[in-house]
Amino acid sequence: MDNRQAIGSWLSGPRAAAEEMGADFGYRGERLGLPESGPGSIAPLGRRFGAIFVDWGLCLLIAYGLFAGGNGQAAGNWALGIFLVLSVLTVGTVGCTPGKRLFGLRVIAEDGGRLGVVRVVVRSVLLALAIPALIWDRDGRGLHDRLSRAVQVRM
Repeated sequence: MDNRQAIGSWLSGPRAAAEEMGADFGYRGERLGLPESGPGSIAPLGRRFGAIFVDWGLCLLIAYGLFAGGNGQAAGNWALGIFLVLSVLTVGTVGCTPGKRLFGLRVIAEDGGRLGVVRVVVRSVLLALAIPALIWDRDGRGLHDRLSRAVQVRM
């Protein structure tokens, strides 16, 4: 066997190499009891990025128009605070931000219920820090979702 197959190429990564050798990781969300596709399945990465870009753009627009007085740098600072408030209020009440709603996503607890206020605040603060959102597990959940025991799913 070629060593490159055992290690995986830089394109496919070690997971693909392990799957070629017979390892079964299952589908994303299987360990959480979620369906493989359709409503209730793990939200795809592209939709999640689209949703956060829409939410961030909305927050920048609000910050620039209402709080920054035309100052672009101040708008960025205000936008982060607005993003935090938007996330806490919308995910805490209806389970999704405007961007998530637009892309057909929502945030639920691991057990399928709604997130409590404390868990929504923890998730939102970690998301605003950005780094936890960039560390993913095998199910495609960011560290902010894991620590708050939340899952982003399709509607």
